[in-house]
Amino acid sequence: MSARRRPRDAVTAAGGAAVAVLCSWAVASGEVGTAERAVFTWVNGWPDVVERPLWAVQLLGVIAMPLLVAVPALVLRQWRLALALVLLVPLKLLVHGELVKSLVQRERPGSVIPGAILREVPSAGIAYPSGHAVVVAGIVVLLAPYVRRRWLELLVVLAALVCVARVYLGAHAPLDVVGGAAVGVAIAGALNWVVGVPDRRVRAASS
Repeated sequence: MSARRRPRDAVTAAGGAAVAVLCSWAVASGEVGTAERAVFTWVNGWPDVVERPLWAVQLLGVIAMPLLVAVPALVLRQWRLALALVLLVPLKLLVHGELVKSLVQRERPGSVIPGAILREVPSAGIAYPSGHAVVVAGIVVLLAPYVRRRWLELLVVLAALVCVARVYLGAHAPLDVVGGAAVGVAIAGALNWVVGVPDRRVRAASS
């Protein structure tokens, strides 16, 4: 199938970058505001019965996940998707680890939110933005041009659950995951534009 560069992917990248900048500005002081703290306390205080399921779900945001998803993409000969998924890893490390974290340094809830419940997560260290959110949001945006709508909806739900899980476990405050997801959307949108995505117009014209 032929590929094309869609203007919407450039818009997606710009939109994600804009939201990331806004979140970075909002947390630049290093403090957690009253409203954000209230959301954190509510989610973080959910019962222990959901800990195991949410802990398992958040594994979808580990740094190796794009490479794992790239394997079936290669099997299905979706070369552009596989390339974009592989590139997501170093770009995540560069933008999230080297750029954003060097500019915005907000500590983890265990250091800045009194009474935070920590469930097998670090109590200290830079929390903004959430790396799990970067990864899972990036994967969803990269897969979006390749999957049917019902599968995309499922992917979005899973990505949201990863972000919620990181807050529930006490690893991040809400804006950490929102900012991380925005960074992931920006990176993946740019990758889709640079690498190209399937041209569905060709399939529609030939059917």
